[in-house]
Amino acid sequence: MYADHKPMTTETHPLSGRVMSGSEIIVQVLVDEGVSQIFGYSGGAILPTYDAVFRYNKEKSSDAGVTAEALPLIVPANEQGAAFMAAGFARASGEVGVAMVTSGPGATNTVTAVRDCLADSVPIVVICGQVPTAAIGTDAFQEAPVMSIMGGCAKHVFLITDPERLETTMRSAFEIARTGRPGPVVIDIPKDVQNWSGQFRGSGRLPVPGYRQRMHKLRQNVLSEAHARQFFQMLGQSQRPLIYAGGGVINGHASEPLRALAKTYGIPVVTTLMGIGACDTTEANSLHMLGMHGTAFANYAVDDCDFLIAAGARFDDRVAGVPDSFAAKARHIAHLDIDISEINKVKAVDWHHVGLLAEALESLLEYGKKTGFKADFGPWHQHVAELKSLYALNYDRDSELIQPYYVIEQINQLTRGEAIIATGVGQHQMWAAQYFDFRHPRLWLTSGSMGTMGFGLPAAIGAQFANPDKLVIDIDGDASIRMNLGELETVTTYGLPIKVVVLNNFGDGMVRQWQKLFFKGRMSASDKSLHRKDFVKAAEADGFEFAVRLENKADVPRVIKEFINFPGPAFLEVIIDRDAGVYPMVGPGQTYDQMVTGDFIPRRNKGKPEDPGTTGMF
Repeated sequence: MYADHKPMTTETHPLSGRVMSGSEIIVQVLVDEGVSQIFGYSGGAILPTYDAVFRYNKEKSSDAGVTAEALPLIVPANEQGAAFMAAGFARASGEVGVAMVTSGPGATNTVTAVRDCLADSVPIVVICGQVPTAAIGTDAFQEAPVMSIMGGCAKHVFLITDPERLETTMRSAFEIARTGRPGPVVIDIPKDVQNWSGQFRGSGRLPVPGYRQRMHKLRQNVLSEAHARQFFQMLGQSQRPLIYAGGGVINGHASEPLRALAKTYGIPVVTTLMGIGACDTTEANSLHMLGMHGTAFANYAVDDCDFLIAAGARFDDRVAGVPDSFAAKARHIAHLDIDISEINKVKAVDWHHVGLLAEALESLLEYGKKTGFKADFGPWHQHVAELKSLYALNYDRDSELIQPYYVIEQINQLTRGEAIIATGVGQHQMWAAQYFDFRHPRLWLTSGSMGTMGFGLPAAIGAQFANPDKLVIDIDGDASIRMNLGELETVTTYGLPIKVVVLNNFGDGMVRQWQKLFFKGRMSASDKSLHRKDFVKAAEADGFEFAVRLENKADVPRVIKEFINFPGPAFLEVIIDRDAGVYPMVGPGQTYDQMVTGDFIPRRNKGKPEDPGTTGMF
């Protein structure tokens, strides 16, 4: 099965029957699966496979008469960086990203990125070297129990002890990573398996009947006319329909049919953090992000809608913190998803479909066209426009200090919704989600469910390799970028024209915001004003020819234009207002009606927001 969930072909492989080493088989399967980049750090237990990559590239280069590598190995500063680069590559391209690391600490350094990919449904394959089969369980040098460690963090984990199953396991790993609800697959390969020699078959996968039966059921579960009729009956009864789109729309390659459904019937769209880019944020009926730090007008639209259409979204705690109060006025809720476990998990729905999202949305469009369905949602469009006008994002535009929102607005004016934006995690992440435009899917790369600091820079590197002709910008925070600061050198080593912005407020900004709101201003371990890091000197030391610190508000437009237009890697540190906050904000355990909007965005409920206390989820 490939990415389109169709059965694999049975054509004979040109190398079928050739005797290869295990490591050569690994490399050939990577090539067969369409892998164009490997992100990884070498070490003893994975050396045979790294050598096989080297030999493969040398052979292909010699055959072609060129010096370019056929299967480039991108070497990061740290294995976590390698796995996040693979994740950034996957998020930006829709293809499976690949990381290759050694045993022990090499494998354990990827755990955070693997869990991050599982949480956000990102397809990567992590190949780990392992100590020889006979040494497993003896606490050998650089041994780690990868199966046990990764078991709860990955979509699936393989430990290959039978070299005859190496090839089929490799192919099955890619199948599992990319099909159904995508996710990370880890393959633990002992060194003796890599050194084994055997016949290359060129085809075949493991017998995983349960998984394939589920995939077959998904393919066969086509939206029926009767089911489509029920959907349009609810839409026909509605006066205020709203699409709630999540990351599953992007992962399921369903952005185009979703946009077509919204445009054809005039249905406004809100997206989750992971769904940003599913619809063009510059469109009039786009309400941007909903949820804890969503736009006020998106959240109020959810409160006001009478038919909620959830597509590839899971009603998580950042969106539906109080499930009973979420979309409480909706007469009907519909839910389309690829994962049956998400149906009725948090919020009871009146209509659902479990299957391939793009095909389901196309079926709805076809049924609507066939039956000539029409509806007039003009008053709802007017209401949505008023919400966007009355409760627009805003901030202190007269402040003498540099406001982070202003910085992002200035960048956005130049990029016009066409740049790939990667972020770390924290306030800067939310500001970027709120103030950037995204005209297409796969332009927004961020760690959603896990909220992993240090994600932004390596993800941007992976995205740049996936899209060498696109502008890639990492919007980061001073605390978040510290987590993987070593990857600055990776940017310049490979001459990547990535633009890195550090919004420096000298601390863990989001933590500080919560401490000010809910912990009476006790800044426990979040104030980093005494830290001595000179980010500009660090960037210069790593080879950035453009490395600038921006401290004067009047210089912002000029410096940002120079920064974006610089032809190579560029680094910009911006000293921002330390007290700048992320608003709107819906506290844990609170409803959208209790949303805090700060001093510059109006609220519908004029009463004082309730204090959610100090025990709520971050």
